[in-house]
Amino acid sequence: MSLPVSLGLFVLAGLCEIGGGYLMWLSFREGRPWMYAVIGAVVLILYGIIPTLQSAHFGRVYAAYGGMFIVLSLLWGWSIDGVRLDRYDAMDAMLCLGRYDDHHVCA
Repeated sequence: MSLPVSLGLFVLAGLCEIGGGYLMWLSFREGRPWMYAVIGAVVLILYGIIPTLQSAHFGRVYAAYGGMFIVLSLLWGWSIDGVRLDRYDAMDAMLCLGRYDDHHVCA
């Protein structure tokens, strides 16, 4: 699998996980209609399916995905929730992504 396809799947899985969780949050914590939770649950199911499209082994896929999830979570907080990132957020994200090795994950 090519690196761009693999990265695209990581981003898509991350958006599904964070977006589905966010919809659940809105429903249960902020009183939005129950359909938010139902849609969130469906999106979270998609999150469970998307990583299976990666060609590497389970452990490697989820280890690499962990770094992507941290970065995507920080970007979500900044763009959707308006939380300003600090230098420690940026350093943490770079540290987590620094372990990404396309030879192992995209093989």
